[in-house]
Amino acid sequence: MPRRKKPNDYGTGIPYHEVEALARVLLPEIQAFFESEEGQREFAEWKAKQQAKQENKV
Repeated sequence: MPRRKKPNDYGTGIPYHEVEALARVLLPEIQAFFESEEGQREFAEWKAKQQAKQENKV
């Protein structure tokens, strides 16, 4: 009889079904934030900082 593969908890020790439930709650909130004006502004600032870091590495 084949053994069932245990889902990877990525070393957190948190059961997969709990991570999945948390993601179902958080994802819509995260999406709403990034669709908002404030989220768009913060993302643009983050993106500019990342671009500056890349340019400084070269």
